[in-house]
Amino acid sequence: MQSQSAAQAIPFHTNGMRIGLLGGSFNPPHAAHRAISLFALKRLKLDRVWWLLTPGNPLKDNGRLHGLAERADAALKIADDPRIDVSCLEAVIGTRYTVDTIIHLRRRVSGVHFVWIMGADNLAQFHRWQNWRRIAAEVPIAVIDRPPQSFRALAAPAAQALARYRLPANQATRLADQRAPAWVFLTGLKLDMSSTGLRNPDGSWKAKK
Repeated sequence: MQSQSAAQAIPFHTNGMRIGLLGGSFNPPHAAHRAISLFALKRLKLDRVWWLLTPGNPLKDNGRLHGLAERADAALKIADDPRIDVSCLEAVIGTRYTVDTIIHLRRRVSGVHFVWIMGADNLAQFHRWQNWRRIAAEVPIAVIDRPPQSFRALAAPAAQALARYRLPANQATRLADQRAPAWVFLTGLKLDMSSTGLRNPDGSWKAKK
């Protein structure tokens, strides 16, 4: 993968766009990443979704993490939609923390309406993220339900702390225009798939069937 500048690592955008940010290891990327993105595009009335590939998740063991270039190439193939962009911005700006990425984007791309997209499993541990309250104060958040995580996620410290800022699901199309903090919990996407389930014990990716 060729070295990029920070500007080159930021995908196409124009002022006024509504863009979802889906961060993760993508180790490997899979159909659920794509399904979540398409679901968010529709339910949140987004123009695009950017997949932000982390160099390494601070909350996970990264010993079996595949190389960034390999994950990026695989993500491009899985995304297979002109509205989904794959970016290695975090490696370019030298961070593994979502809060740094969001602050960077808010400064560099001030005319865009960003929404952070996460699964309910991430909401359940959001209070463990670096400076999570700052993240919630910077961008609206869309949480995609991932049964059976629903109850655990909504009972978690972050969800409780942010409860008064939650929008009803039927107002999801307004989320990108809301001033943070604001969040919505979206149900209706039923996918039982994870990157963990697609890895062999040695960390290699399972062959596609």
